[in-house]
Formats: sequence, structure tokens, C-alpha cells
Amino acid sequence: MADLIVLGFADKEKAEAVMKLAKELSRQELLDLEDSAVAWRTPDGKMHVHQTYNTTAAGAAGGALWGTLFGMLFLMPVFGAAVGAATGAVAGKLSDIGMNDAFVKEVAATLEPGRAAVFALVRSSTPDRVRDALRPFHPTVIRTSLTKDREEELVEALTK
Repeated sequence: MADLIVLGFADKEKAEAVMKLAKELSRQELLDLEDSAVAWRTPDGKMHVHQTYNTTAAGAAGGALWGTLFGMLFLMPVFGAAVGAATGAVAGKLSDIGMNDAFVKEVAATLEPGRAAVFALVRSSTPDRVRDALRPFHPTVIRTSLTKDREEELVEALTK
């Protein structure tokens, strides 16, 4: 089961830098994310959310592959790819995996103007290495699905 962690940052740039760091930690096999998102409020109060996993694109790519394969069976690979991509895109748009979009928007709505948050659904990690990498960005823990003891441990580790 994955753990949900929402970290707050002083601005959008720090949140985006943390998302780049997460990709690097993933390459080093120190962090395995199931889903993630960045949310921020502009100084004028407008809310923005950018989810990193696009179900529509993933569905279209998978559908195109399967459509091409089935199309080759009937000697129409281009038609099969087009139909498969369209069907996959619709299926991807309708499926909601990972974090609940309504939850992300609800938490993002609580951000103060100019602030940002990173939402991470963490499958597995090397906690001490990830905390050490995050500490220079001065994150604040907004919400987690961790036990109270583990959440307090996280807050303490990030504020050292």
C-alpha cells in the first residue's frame, strides 16, 4: 500500500525543483512514486494543478499499440492504431488511478497565494536518503496517510 505525503513550499519554483529531485531519486532507486502532482496559487489567488501521470496519454499509447497489433491481424494496422488510440484515450480519461483529483484540488485550495505543494503517492523509498535530499527545500508537512508517530518523525527529520 502506498503512502500519501503532501509537502508545502514557499513558491512554485521550489516545488518544481522537488519534482525534478524526485525523478532523480527514482533513477537512483531511492524513491518509487505511484503518482504525483504539483499545485500552486499565483499571487492573485488563482489555483493551478499539474499532475505528472496523464491517464489519457497513457491510455492512447497503450490503445495504439494494441490497435496496431489487432489491425495487423486484419491487414489494417493504421486503422487499428487510430481506433485503438482513440479508444485508449477515452478509457484513460475515464479512469482515475493514483490520487483522487478532488482531494488534490481540496488541499490545493487551502494554499496561501504564492505558495505551492507537492503531492506524492509513495510506493517505497529509502526514507533517510529522501529526507536528506528534501531538507534544503525547507518543506512543511501539510498532510500524510502515515501513522501519527511516523508523521511526527517525518516533520522532525525535515526541520533539522
